[in-house]
Amino acid sequence: MQTATVFNIQKFSLNDGPGIRTVVFFKGCPLRCAWCANPESQMRTPQLEWKESACVGCGACLDAMPGAPACERSGKRHVDVRTQRGDTPEVQAAVSICPAHALTLVGETKSVEEVLRVCLQDQPFYEDSGGGVTLSGGEALTWPEFCVELLTRLREEGIDTCIETGAHVAPQVFQRIAPLLDHLLIDLKHVDGAKLQEHAAAQADLMLGNLRWALANHPDVLPRTPVIPGFNDSLEEARAMACWLREAGASRVQLLPFHNYGEGKYALLDMPYRLQGVKNLHPEDLQDYRQVYLDEGIEAFF
Repeated sequence: MQTATVFNIQKFSLNDGPGIRTVVFFKGCPLRCAWCANPESQMRTPQLEWKESACVGCGACLDAMPGAPACERSGKRHVDVRTQRGDTPEVQAAVSICPAHALTLVGETKSVEEVLRVCLQDQPFYEDSGGGVTLSGGEALTWPEFCVELLTRLREEGIDTCIETGAHVAPQVFQRIAPLLDHLLIDLKHVDGAKLQEHAAAQADLMLGNLRWALANHPDVLPRTPVIPGFNDSLEEARAMACWLREAGASRVQLLPFHNYGEGKYALLDMPYRLQGVKNLHPEDLQDYRQVYLDEGIEAFF
């Protein structure tokens, strides 16, 4: 049976596809978007988080991990969480021994059967609301065999399936898994390859090629654009994306205004947050931006 690293299974979601949904969040993503709200999803393996406000600086975690690199912040000496990867006995010992519960292991190896069992718990809610299960992340498609097995099992149970994806995977992987999904929510971050590479470490040909294929071959595809200050928030960039969507056969797009809700997670991982200080956007800030899409014949909504 296939296994994958999962960092959350969120029940009763109303924002990740139609109806009431269970969202399975996978660890592992090929992209490094500056605005990523789930930095704990980028690394494929389980990893440690350290909460500065809880830590008492006792050093117990270092005693549990002899030889592990240490670091110090605010006078609190602790294990360097940037160097710890995987669910090892040493990592487990450090988490267990911390008297202040300042260390947390993010991500757990789960089998298809384990994930399916959780998803089936809310099957009556899916049926009543037209909901189902959504795969998210990270990037679920970096676990293709797991996705195929899980989605096949879900469909055998009559459960509606959806994915939130950047589509930054090999076309053969994308085209193998897409038919197992009832809905595709696919990011259109930009159409400028240089900007995609600079701000997200992304290859435009992969993302745009898979999105174009999906629009031509799948019955329910919703492109979604995170609107990010300094990356794709100009009216000229909106027009370029709207024109691309129209030419690719799309008729609608969901605009996702930038938010910094995930900023605190970067501190837990001792990672820099490249958009620190950038103000959140709201729908009222993007009315002119939205109008550009409408002028190009693309239904744009928030």
